[in-house]
Order: sequence, then structure tokens, then C-alpha cells
Amino acid sequence: MMYQAVPTATTSRGGTPTESADYLVTLDQIPRWSDVEQRSSSSSLEGETGDPAHSNPRYANPLASSSSEAGGSAGNAMVSKFPLDLDIISKIYLWRGEPWNLEVDAVVNSTNENLDEAHSSPGLHAAAGPGLAEQCATLGGCRTGMAKVTNAYDLPARRVIHTVGPKYAVKYHTAAENALSHCYRSCLELLIDNGLQSIAMDCIYTEAKNYPREPAAHVAIRTVRRFLEKQKDKISAVVFCTTTTSDTEIYKRLLPLYFPRDEHEEEVAISKLPADVGDENGETVIDERKIRIQALPNKPPVRSFPALVERPATDLALVRRNSNHLDSYLDPAFMSLIKDPDERRKEQWEKTAQAQSGFNFVKLLGFGDLGGPLLSPAEEYSLHSRYLAKANSLNLSEIAEMKIVYRGGVDTEGHPVMVVVGAHFLLRCLDLERFVLYVIKEFEPLIQKPYSIVYFHSAASLQVQPDLGWMKRLQQILGHKHQRNLQEIYVLHPTFHLKATIVAMQLFVDNVVWKKVVYADRLLQLFKYVPREQLTIPDFVFQHDLEVNGGKGLIVDPRTKYVYQRP
Repeated sequence: MMYQAVPTATTSRGGTPTESADYLVTLDQIPRWSDVEQRSSSSSLEGETGDPAHSNPRYANPLASSSSEAGGSAGNAMVSKFPLDLDIISKIYLWRGEPWNLEVDAVVNSTNENLDEAHSSPGLHAAAGPGLAEQCATLGGCRTGMAKVTNAYDLPARRVIHTVGPKYAVKYHTAAENALSHCYRSCLELLIDNGLQSIAMDCIYTEAKNYPREPAAHVAIRTVRRFLEKQKDKISAVVFCTTTTSDTEIYKRLLPLYFPRDEHEEEVAISKLPADVGDENGETVIDERKIRIQALPNKPPVRSFPALVERPATDLALVRRNSNHLDSYLDPAFMSLIKDPDERRKEQWEKTAQAQSGFNFVKLLGFGDLGGPLLSPAEEYSLHSRYLAKANSLNLSEIAEMKIVYRGGVDTEGHPVMVVVGAHFLLRCLDLERFVLYVIKEFEPLIQKPYSIVYFHSAASLQVQPDLGWMKRLQQILGHKHQRNLQEIYVLHPTFHLKATIVAMQLFVDNVVWKKVVYADRLLQLFKYVPREQLTIPDFVFQHDLEVNGGKGLIVDPRTKYVYQRP
């Protein structure tokens, strides 16, 4: 494609696109963010861009605050998380148009994991020519959150950086935010690694992946801001490119929060920024995963460390020999967390021996080996994290097809339900380790909030079931969130043996979880807790219910499998 230099007059100060896609636009034809008229009202924005959609009242300008509100912020003497930095904001541009029309060092292509043309940013491959698709086919794909670089071929840019944005789901909100943040950071890191300095970035999040546009814009802008705070000397320009009116308006409203252009914008942004603006990289912070170290009680105050003196190399051996005196200056709060490896190993042996000696008689009763050591919260979290990471890396579709564990709807309290079918648990045909991984993967989104379990024991007594030792291990891997957030375990068609087993679980495995069991002898009892329409019930469960209860007082619709009370 042949590009022509666009006349300066055709590019407005608000970053309005050129009329022709064949025109080449240089950076000096786009106003810097610091040069755009500041604190403009909705009407002035409309006049600047010529787009009446910018006056939409549901997009409130975060800087259009009253003087009293701004004054209140100043009076509170709060420190801005994104302070005024003229050097950084001089590198920011906002432009309405396709990034591949810009003469910059690199442009960003939002694509899928296969890097194919059909899922790339619209118009990119047509503008770059067939060579781009041919090179993308040799890269071996790209993982979500990562980026890869290719030549730009017929584009005015020097390189194309391809990145894969995440799919969005509310239950995986934090993971999606951090993956999206990593997309932008990976693009900027590749820019520097390839000796480039200017980059044009379109909106990596897409409607096809259901990512809400405004939350995604927050992630994009704050990630770029945090990156420039560390690498501003290596990057000369970052151009945020938008192709729709709504995206342009969103960026105009949010850019002053993260890139304030004067003290007024900085003051107002303090009260307008969201509560979570990420860490030093712009990623979402999860409080439960923070490492907290604090001083223990009754510890002496920490003495100040003496000033270090430069020593010649010949004195290094003397320093090593006399380094023991440094121990007295180490922080006791940190040193108290460090144990000798032999002591840790001895404690582990003692816990194992104590547990085994206390539960050997349980194994004699046929309930399995419950002699494993108790895990500390840190050990439990580490165990859960390892299993979850492994589960997410494997294809466990053969376990899913067995329909042992699957998601249901919600119970009468509004809690999501996980369904477990005992008769499908074919122990002789099942790889227990892979089944545990599948359970961890399926339960992970549910255990973050209150939830319930429905267990169909119908005809399950005909199958060999796992012992209590295996159940205890599974609960350890699921962790304390499972114990805390599990509300009820609804058991349908319990047998005497099952009830005895659950009593043993209460005594020897977990007294908290297994006291939440609610028995239902027939389907109608279960439907009082979980509505019929919220459950997918196997056919044999209806048949078992009729056989056990004799169909007394019940009518089963053979087509819908719906159960009615006999009139």
C-alpha cells in the first residue's frame, strides 16, 4: 500500500483521524497530551472534535469538579499516586485512527494465540501485505498476556508487536486485569529490547472477548504510566489510538487521572482515582497474597546498622571471618522467620509421627491412612497453588466427560452449587491424581465465595469409593477457603454405610466441613433446598428414587423427568 504524507490541516488537535486510510501521519502532526487544551468542559470537547457524542451525560468528566471539592482534596493533604511529571506526559499522545497509519517505530496488533489474520486488528494485514501473515505463521503462536515482534512490511512503522489479550469473565476479573496489564507491559518491553523508542497502541481489549472497555482503559493507562516511571529515558512516544467515539471519550476522561498536566488535575485526580490502582507495575494487588512481616512481641528494638566502610580486596577474607558480629544488627522480625533446616525437618518428622500414632486404629477399621502431618497455612497455600498451576496446564477433558463433578445452578439461598455424582466415580477406571487436579480446577472459582455441594449417592453403594485418607488429602489441597465458604452439603439417598462414613469424617478428617451435611431421602426433599430447574440430574437418579421410595405420592413426567407431588 502506498502512503502519502497527510497535510497538517487534516489532523485536528483532539487526535481526529484522517479521512483517507492511505495517508501517512507523523508524530509532529499529532498534539502531545500535554499540549491538548486542559480542563475542557463537555461542550469544549465537542467543539474540539466535532463529535456530538462527546457530550453524552453518562460519561462524566472526572475533572469537571467543583472548586470546593478540589479544595477539599487539597485540604486533606493527600499524596497523589500519579504525581505531575512533565517529562512523562510529554511522551503521551491520543489519536483517533488506526495505528498502522502512523510513522512510528512499532505498532501493536491485538490478535489471538494463533496469530492468524482473521483475529487480528481489522485492516492491519491488508495494509501490511501478505508478508506479515507469512512471518506470523512461523512464530509458533503466542500465549495470552505475552507479545511477539515481526517486521512491518508495507506499513510506515518499522515493526509490528503482536499481543494476545485475555478473555473476560466476572469470576476471573483479577486474572483478566493482570493478563491485560501484562500485554501492555510486554509490548513496551519488546519495544526497548529491539532498540525502538516510539509505539502506537490500539485497544488490546476487544468486544469479542467481552472485556468492559472502561475498566480495561484504566488498566492500559496505569500500566503505561508505571512503565514510563521506570523506563522513560528509553521511550520517546506512546500513542493511544482509538477507533470509536466511545473509546476516544473514555481515554479523554481517564488520561488526566494518570497523566495530570498541572497541579489542579493532580489534586482532582486524588479523589477521582479508583480504590485499586495496582502495584508498581500497574497489576491488581490481592491482599491475601501479600507477604506480611512484623516484629514479634517482647523483642528488643532494632539497632541502627553502622555505616559501611570501603575495604580493599585484600581485607575480604578478614571480613568473612569476622562477619558473625553482623548477626546482632539483623532485624529480629525477619530473623525470627528463619529456622535451621535440621530443626524444620525434625519438627516435620515429629508432626508426622504424632499424627500416625494417633490414627493407626482408624486404618485398622478400614477407613484408610489418616496419619499424614497437619499442614501450616503457608504449607497449605503452597500445596493448593502447585496443584492449581498444574491443573491449569493440563487437558483434563476425559475427566470432565465422566460427569463425576459439574456445575449446577444456585440453591434457595442464592449460593452456586457444585454437583457430585457418586455412581459415576468408577475407581477402577479413574486416575485419582488427574481427578484431584480436575476437582481443584473446577472448584477454584466457587470456593472464593459461599457455595454449596449436592451429592447424588443414588446407586453409588455399588461402586468402590475412596477412603478417608484420600478425602483428607483432597481437603488439604482445596484449603481453608473451601472450609470457610462451603455452606451446605446436600446428600441425596444416603445409606447407613454412608452416614457412618460421614460420622468418621467428622471425627477424623474435618469436624467443621462434615457437620454441614444435610440428608435428603427423596428428590422432593432435595428440591426444598435446591430448586429442580437449578440441577441437571442423571436419569438413573429418578429411577433410583422411584425404586427406593416406591413412587409413593410422586408422579414423574417421563419426558421432562420432572417430579410432582401426587394429588
